[in-house]
Amino acid sequence: MISLDYSLGFQIINFLLLILVLNRLLYKPIMGIIDKRAKKLEVSEAEINRLQETVEQKVSAYQEKLRLAKAAAVEHNNEIIRQGAEEAKAVIAAVRAEIPVMMEQFQARMEAEIAEAKRILTGRSRSLSLEIAEKVLGRSLR
Repeated sequence: MISLDYSLGFQIINFLLLILVLNRLLYKPIMGIIDKRAKKLEVSEAEINRLQETVEQKVSAYQEKLRLAKAAAVEHNNEIIRQGAEEAKAVIAAVRAEIPVMMEQFQARMEAEIAEAKRILTGRSRSLSLEIAEKVLGRSLR
């Protein structure tokens, strides 16, 4: 059994002194280290959040620049296509303008060749008809 004498008082005083000593030597330094770590973690988390926001801003700025560059490229391609279509129209118009001139030249050349062929055939047909008549009659007609 536990006796309630002066040793109980001594043990209570010893316990209280132990609590004070341990508080001073062990508990406060450990709590200080834990507080410092907690503060470092808070600072690190704040820095991480700040850097994350910076990265997100830069990514959104990059995406915006990329979108603008793509839009500019599409507009440039459309402009090139428009210019090509205009040049094609100009070439087609030039060719259409040349077609009547070419047709006239072709017609004139054909008429000249037909006239030459008629002249050659007329001269040739007279000599052939004389030859045929000479053969049919059996004598010379010249």
